[in-house]
Amino acid sequence: MPLTARSRRKRSTRIVVTLLSGLLPIVLGSAILYMQAERTLEQSAAQTAEQALRQFELMLDNTAEAARILLPLAGKDCEEVKLALREQVTRRPFVRSTNLVWENNLYCSSLFGQFKEAVNAGDYHEGKLWLMNGNPVTPDTALLIYRLSDGPGGALTTLDGYHLSNILRLIGRQTLLMLQVGDNWLTADGQVHQGPLPALPVAHSVLESARYGFSVSAGYHEGETWRYMAAEYPPLFSLLIFFGAVSGAIGHFVQKRSTSPSHEMLRALEAGEFIAYFQPVVHADTKRWSGAEVLMRWNHPKEGLVRPDLFIPFAEHSGLIVPMTRSLMQQTAVLLGPQTATFDKPFHIGINITASHCQDLELVEDCRDLLAAFEPGSVELVLELTERELIEPNDITLQLFEQLHALGVKIAIDDFGTGHSSLGYLRTFNVDFLKIDQSFVAMIGIDALSRHILDSIIELSAKLDLGIVAEGVETQAQADYLTKHNVKFLQGYLYGKPMPAADFIDTLSQH
Repeated sequence: MPLTARSRRKRSTRIVVTLLSGLLPIVLGSAILYMQAERTLEQSAAQTAEQALRQFELMLDNTAEAARILLPLAGKDCEEVKLALREQVTRRPFVRSTNLVWENNLYCSSLFGQFKEAVNAGDYHEGKLWLMNGNPVTPDTALLIYRLSDGPGGALTTLDGYHLSNILRLIGRQTLLMLQVGDNWLTADGQVHQGPLPALPVAHSVLESARYGFSVSAGYHEGETWRYMAAEYPPLFSLLIFFGAVSGAIGHFVQKRSTSPSHEMLRALEAGEFIAYFQPVVHADTKRWSGAEVLMRWNHPKEGLVRPDLFIPFAEHSGLIVPMTRSLMQQTAVLLGPQTATFDKPFHIGINITASHCQDLELVEDCRDLLAAFEPGSVELVLELTERELIEPNDITLQLFEQLHALGVKIAIDDFGTGHSSLGYLRTFNVDFLKIDQSFVAMIGIDALSRHILDSIIELSAKLDLGIVAEGVETQAQADYLTKHNVKFLQGYLYGKPMPAADFIDTLSQH
């Protein structure tokens, strides 16, 4: 009986120790992931607020320019100047109406012509901006008024709240995003509220405009950290459970450790299972193939062809993305090098890189080896900066991009306008190309605001003398619109899906 009792106590102890050792890595890992999720949400909120602030400043630049043009007309007879007022409304995409003021009286409007209404300068924050919840024409629609005055004369230009709320909704997405002017603040549903702005419970970030009297607040609902973890970290939670099982069931599960995702991807890399696919890029005017974007696919021996969104994020997280990309470049050299004679020179070859590639200078040698497989001047290698992780401008990255440019390698920003600090990349890394995100292309002919943003990106590229590639072109209407607006290169299912090397090479001679 005592032996039995001791045996039971020993068995109970083993069970407790097993449970504790199994739970410990799960609890500690979950705590670490929670802190990482909090930091990620803080960065995301700050970047979302910055992106929204830049968009609002862009819209207000347009509105303020209309006011500056009209200000010299203040005091003139309304019949003489009303056409000029209406011309600004027609020419400025975000301006809803224009008005002239003389001695604190609004006397001329683009909507009504001669008009009479008192103007109280105290309604305007810092004398410039007034966010109001509608006017007699549209009583339930938000309105942002920009005021510019000079002595007794003044000009008022109004910006429709529909555009403002669209910015909050489209840029914010999962983020709570609010525009504040003085004591009034606007939410994504288009409602103007008055009083103190409520503190957002998770990752609250506030940015103030240096040029206009407004601020942008971004953050998340209560519990967003856990929702983000549930949406973004399932593979990592699986790893935590896996390691918990290894710790708890020592002898048996240690042998299963080799099935972890990192080991499986490393095995796949050594087995050459990551293969190159090619999606054509065409000249917008001639529709001839100007090159291709090189994409990675995983040809798994049991699962078949694995989509990149299922393994690329983990490859980036685990650090395997660098040797995987190197393998992709080597495959490209072997597959396309012998086809140099069939190219329209220079042939565009685009390859994605991430922040992991920018931690040392090995990328320069990888690019040099790739270019050596082609006749000099026959290809134009374009490295596309993906923005899932922020690339920090330090001594290494600046030296890296300087050497890449000296080698003749071009730099493009992939999915421009949707990721980390795209405009900051333009200033820092001497970018050569912008790639328009397919979400903007898809809204051509559907959403006016997205079209205005698209037009602004195209205009920005022209002013900065940058090449521009539109991704996700699926309809002829989209292609015609982009071609009409001087987008030189197009990419999408309209011209070809990503295809294996053999199919790409067979089809290349036809284009």
